[in-house]
Amino acid sequence: YPVPEAMVRVWAEEMARNNDWLASLGCDPQEHQHQPAGIEFPELPGADCVHKFHDGPTYGYSMTWKAFERLVKSRPIPVHYETPGRELIQDGGTREILGVRAVRGGRDVLVKARRAVVLTCGGFENNQEMIRNYLPGLPYCYTSGSPYNEGDGITMAMSVGADLWHMNNYAGPSMALKVPEVRSSMSMQALHFAKTTPGGMIVVGPDARRFCDEKFKTRHGKVPVNGRWMPLATPCPMFMVFDHTLFSAGPLYDKTPTHGWTQIIERYPWSEDNSAELAKGWIKRAESLAALAAAVGLDGATLEASVREWNESCASGRDARFGRKLMLAPLAGPPYYLVELSPSMINTQGGPRRNERGQIVRPNGAPIPRLYSAGELGSIYSYLYQGTGNIGECLAFGRLSGRNAAAEVPWS
Repeated sequence: YPVPEAMVRVWAEEMARNNDWLASLGCDPQEHQHQPAGIEFPELPGADCVHKFHDGPTYGYSMTWKAFERLVKSRPIPVHYETPGRELIQDGGTREILGVRAVRGGRDVLVKARRAVVLTCGGFENNQEMIRNYLPGLPYCYTSGSPYNEGDGITMAMSVGADLWHMNNYAGPSMALKVPEVRSSMSMQALHFAKTTPGGMIVVGPDARRFCDEKFKTRHGKVPVNGRWMPLATPCPMFMVFDHTLFSAGPLYDKTPTHGWTQIIERYPWSEDNSAELAKGWIKRAESLAALAAAVGLDGATLEASVREWNESCASGRDARFGRKLMLAPLAGPPYYLVELSPSMINTQGGPRRNERGQIVRPNGAPIPRLYSAGELGSIYSYLYQGTGNIGECLAFGRLSGRNAAAEVPWS
């Protein structure tokens, strides 16, 4: 998955300036996850250069974003909410981008760009059609992040002739609960790689069989397979099957994480004893595994065999099938419980291809005049992803594209 050397060099040099730039604006970048923690691929050359920073003394909780918001509000920068961009306005002869057509309150809003347009629209993690078309093996997937990233920037850029790259890369998948009543996915405590809860739990696919180490710490969705990093297998639908001990141990939902749209922004009030979610049907309960399987269309005998094999593994102290080491507890019952899981991700990486100047380019590599981008919309990350890389790249190419866009000669 090669990336042009010029792009890599500009990315690295500009990323290295992030902390000084943030400090110059009054921010306080601090390293919260010291090495070796936080290095996702220590076997790769140069991995010891990885350092992860956030603003202020507390990790997460939107602190870095809030710092950016304060900086924007302190300047005469108009921000138009509920005004999605729908179309780039292009000169038919020169192919220059002259502005944007947006929509506000059902009416068109035409925005003139005297020098250039910089697209920073995020990815397509909430566009199920794009997910099916571009992310291999995923009939659907849901994000734990913003529900507003729908691929608008990709559609607009394609309409004016942009090339695409890295459309098959995304920060995922993981396994999470997704229900219609809540816009983003919801993480289950029992599936967190570093958390343990009392009780027994396994995850099975539509064949009622286990398919992975449920507690493995993926690298933003990638797992080692025969010497390579591959996306975690997520056969849809998936089901977390567990016992009454786990059900009674507290909220299944991780209510106290440091990030995530549902946790930080919308704050769904999951019940302390899981009873509200059981009543809503998000959690299924039955007095036998066969009845539990029948409730969701699984084969009862196969599910019973999967649970029996897991319980035997726990008795022996060794998961011979997938090597799981955490929460080696048998499923004791009845009753038994089940939650349907979906593939989940943080964000996508693909989009319109950009060059080392931040310009969006055509399939032949020629820049589309007066059109730039930054962030995960056409990210440099082609396959693997190192945590905090998106915000770092966003700042780097935001400055680069901003400088070059501002240097354009006004067209009128």
